[in-house]
Amino acid sequence: MTEQVVVLGSGYAGAGTVRSLERSVGDDAEVTWVSDVDYHLVLHESHRCIRDPSVREHITVPVEDVKSAGTRFVQARVTGLDTDRQVVELEDGEINYDYVLVGIGSQTAFFGIDGLRDHAHTLKGLDDALSIHDDLKRATNEATADDPAQVVVGGAGLTGIQVAGEIAEFRDERDAPVEIRLIEGLDEIFPGNDPSVQSALRSLLEKRDVEITTGEFIGSVDEQQVHIAENGQYDYDLLIWTGGICGHEEMESCQVEKDERNLRFEVDRTFQSSDERVFAIGDAALIEQGEDDQAPPTAQAAWQAAEVAGENIARAVRGQSLREWSYEDKGTVVSVGEDAVAHDIFIVPFISTFGGIFAQILKKTIAVRWIRDLTDTGTAMAAWSEM
Repeated sequence: MTEQVVVLGSGYAGAGTVRSLERSVGDDAEVTWVSDVDYHLVLHESHRCIRDPSVREHITVPVEDVKSAGTRFVQARVTGLDTDRQVVELEDGEINYDYVLVGIGSQTAFFGIDGLRDHAHTLKGLDDALSIHDDLKRATNEATADDPAQVVVGGAGLTGIQVAGEIAEFRDERDAPVEIRLIEGLDEIFPGNDPSVQSALRSLLEKRDVEITTGEFIGSVDEQQVHIAENGQYDYDLLIWTGGICGHEEMESCQVEKDERNLRFEVDRTFQSSDERVFAIGDAALIEQGEDDQAPPTAQAAWQAAEVAGENIARAVRGQSLREWSYEDKGTVVSVGEDAVAHDIFIVPFISTFGGIFAQILKKTIAVRWIRDLTDTGTAMAAWSEM
């Protein structure tokens, strides 16, 4: 009887695994792809929609353009994973599996901060970006030069920096009365990264009149103010929270080993969980990379992992040994509106951190290359001018 392989999620992890699996598994398994949306979103460019919603046409790729004709696609929300019965539970039914790849990404972590979940926007999908655009536009329409719209972005990691930069670009293009504050609880923006890239990003943000507040953790939020732990507060008309990730609540009851705090699946270098029939990659997983070390929850890591994950599931179907994967950091490119900063790019070995037109072109190239790998050159080139 033909094995049944189910891939969950249409992000970098899911879409990449489907492509790799189709190349590797041949006729040894039937593949079913499940996602709550019928497109792949180039998530690391979704912040562009905050300024210009029309960009969505170029950063969403229909699943029909990604998968082969032999792969079945089911649009549905996953509500659970029963490993005893080997069943993926859906909102309106269930799907049996012999092997399953969990690539449904993550949800935003609110860390128990009072009021944050109720009052803050997040950026985990296309609808989030469009909602931020709508509320930003509404706030600026109601603002005046004497009473500008107050935008607060919580969390100065990759997403928070890019969101703040895009809002600044929105403001400058429209000459809109907007003040932007980026809040980070740790002592520097882009925490944990090289000081040279932190400094370059700070410089670009400050050049765009983004007020940066570091070393202050948000203690609570109400309808009008963000309250800082040290008894300070900031008024806001629009609040966006980008401060962390955790696994989806729907996976909490799944009987595999997970991190107790953030519900992400604990997997080894082969992406196999404590249940040999359950694999996981991307933001849904903590992928072992050595003692007390895991692969980062980035698009780059998900792309790399997906290639090996698809092959390993095919190997598992055939009873073959699995490959181990090691993450290779090929550098970072972060956009701040139309500007960008690049760091440790493998094709530029003698310059650690740089900006300017070359960094901007690299940022576009990364997104366009991914679209090309999923679809074709024509689709990718059509997206180039909109990135």
